[in-house]
Amino acid sequence: MDQARSAISQIFNSEPHSYTRFNLPDNMEGDTSQVEMIQSQTAKPHVAQNFECTTKNLCFMAATIVFTFVIGYLTGYLVHKNKDLNCSCAPSEDDVTHQTGAVPFMDWDDVKKLLGDKLNTSNLEIALSQLSSSNHRAGSPGDEDLGNKVITKFKEYGMKTWTDEYFVKVQDPPASGYNRIVFKNGSEERPTGFLSYSASGTARGAVLYARYGEEKELKQLKDMNIDMNGRVMLVRAGRISFAEKVANAAKVNASAVLIYPDPIDYPIGNDTSLFGHVHMGSGDPYTPGFPSFNHTQFPPVQSSGLPNILAQTITTGMGTKILRQLGGRAQPDGWESINRLGDESDVITVEVNNVLTEKRINNVFGVIKGFVDADRYVVIGAQRDAWGPGFAASTVGTSVLVELARSISDMVENDGFKPRRSIVFASWSAGEYGSVGATEWLEGYLSSLSMKAVTYINLDGIVTGQDGFKVAASPLLHSLIQNTLKEVNYDKDKSLLSQFGKNNSESTILEPLRMDSAAYPFLAFSGIPSVAFRFNSGSSDYPYFGTTLDTQQNLNSITASQVPQLAVRAGQFAGHIALRLVHDHLLQMDLKKYNQLIRSHVVQISARVKNVQRVSPQLLPKTLTGQWLVMASGSYNRLSSILTADIQNSDLENMETCRMINDRVMTVERNFLSPYVSPIDSPFRHILLGSGPHTLKALSSDLDALKTASPEANAELFRNKLAQATWTIQACANSLAGDIWSLDNEF
Repeated sequence: MDQARSAISQIFNSEPHSYTRFNLPDNMEGDTSQVEMIQSQTAKPHVAQNFECTTKNLCFMAATIVFTFVIGYLTGYLVHKNKDLNCSCAPSEDDVTHQTGAVPFMDWDDVKKLLGDKLNTSNLEIALSQLSSSNHRAGSPGDEDLGNKVITKFKEYGMKTWTDEYFVKVQDPPASGYNRIVFKNGSEERPTGFLSYSASGTARGAVLYARYGEEKELKQLKDMNIDMNGRVMLVRAGRISFAEKVANAAKVNASAVLIYPDPIDYPIGNDTSLFGHVHMGSGDPYTPGFPSFNHTQFPPVQSSGLPNILAQTITTGMGTKILRQLGGRAQPDGWESINRLGDESDVITVEVNNVLTEKRINNVFGVIKGFVDADRYVVIGAQRDAWGPGFAASTVGTSVLVELARSISDMVENDGFKPRRSIVFASWSAGEYGSVGATEWLEGYLSSLSMKAVTYINLDGIVTGQDGFKVAASPLLHSLIQNTLKEVNYDKDKSLLSQFGKNNSESTILEPLRMDSAAYPFLAFSGIPSVAFRFNSGSSDYPYFGTTLDTQQNLNSITASQVPQLAVRAGQFAGHIALRLVHDHLLQMDLKKYNQLIRSHVVQISARVKNVQRVSPQLLPKTLTGQWLVMASGSYNRLSSILTADIQNSDLENMETCRMINDRVMTVERNFLSPYVSPIDSPFRHILLGSGPHTLKALSSDLDALKTASPEANAELFRNKLAQATWTIQACANSLAGDIWSLDNEF
């Protein structure tokens, strides 16, 4: 070509040209094309000069033209043929992912079948055997050894793994001394059980039996004009957490609380000790709102949930012995006992000498990364520690966690399943002290987790019986849970819904999320939609939680030796929820489920406001109405309906649209966290499902206090809290609109 160019130049005898050569970017086939540009050394047109037109020159020019034409024709033919070949072949999966970011779609029915094939009883039995331990209290060598087994499993499955280390403060029973009680002039009793985070010291007062220590039961005692100031409350274990029992007793100025397992609820023998904690919160109470990393220099502060009264567990034998000797008035109707409530002569001395100690704990993690939105993830977690063997409390959940990790990893590695989002598997420590490991992780990464964690699925205590099935979850997940109950089989002929749902309704399966569940801080502290569930024994609780009798043998006796089979079904239920959330283009969350909950609170508050204005008009002026709250509720209803319509009309193949819609959906739960209260003072900031004076439930209680002219009633404080709750709901509704210019400025 250079010779031809020189010849043409000579023919026209033009001025010389310079040529610039540069490379085009790599094309899809990986070759590099070169282009030559002709640059004239002068800006004016070239004028052909006279030359001698010889026969030799004409022949050479003709040959050059023919040669150039042939080369061009052949090149065009080859390029065209190559294009035809490329068009006739389907692009590879890698090409599709590279060009569009899309992941080859696996049908949901195929995903379900794969999980069902891989999660089976034989593998679960092996996991239960390998992960059982007789001693794995938080921070102990047994706990650390179990954590190492879990992370080794994760590595075997090809997962990326890591650990987080924390140094947390907990209370343990005295190493050299003891806790004790002395009733009347009887002999001293030294219970071996204890309640972590109790106040320390000695209290002396008259015993008052308060059944389960619930607020409604204490109100019954108050209505009987019984003085509870300075009394030592004797309460039964069950129904609510130990921490709630002690907090309720503290509100009525009791001096101490004794908790015993009544034989009606806990047929565990007369001498079995109970263990637990009484922190009205979660995590390390000596670093509230902060993670307990090593050498962190946070100011000395304590959680507002630490009790200022003594709390101690006693055995069934100790409790029934005291109860039989009580005098005083008869118990209220419906309390199922012929014993008395106790009078001023039934004096007891309680001494608690628990010691504060620091423990090093580790959370263990593994992740299966998503192929589209890898920075959005579902978290599946299980408590690893226990007071004793903890077979139902931790071993079953940890085994299901490991088996789910194995099954889903195998689906990705060998079966072509490609989740859009990631799945994080977490093994927590110090769960028995109040979800300490899980909460410390939340506190350490709150800002990112609240925006990126799609859902938390809790595996603690998932098999405690076989006669019933209960689920507690954020309302956003209720529709997904209903679909999952229909899809997961209990046996060959029945689904979980048809087996346990009365009239095939999930309403008999759903229950409120308890504060002592590890899912609760994810929801109420971090604003992450969460779910906890369990197979249970109907209306009764599992009697061996918090004891050293939580063994495989005792769990087998309650489940007719069906633990592996029930664990597989529990794993399939959790796995279906997780896989659905990482499989679909759009998150299966029902925004409208919160409408009914908001509306019910708004109706109650509005009615109570009118009652107070009628009874005590000087406290709440007529200008104060619940109308603003009603309008905020209406805004949420309207904007959630609009977003639901957007979801139904969205283009599933437009990844940017799907991601934007999913991000709007994920703002709902965290925007129900009140921005007006400190997480140190009120960690569970969710105004609908949280705990504290900022909640809508607390507003109703404030109005009841105003109506009865209670000493703790404060009209001005109520008005401030009402305004804050109203704007929290309105702000949540505004977030559903997405872009700021989508708001209509109507309130």
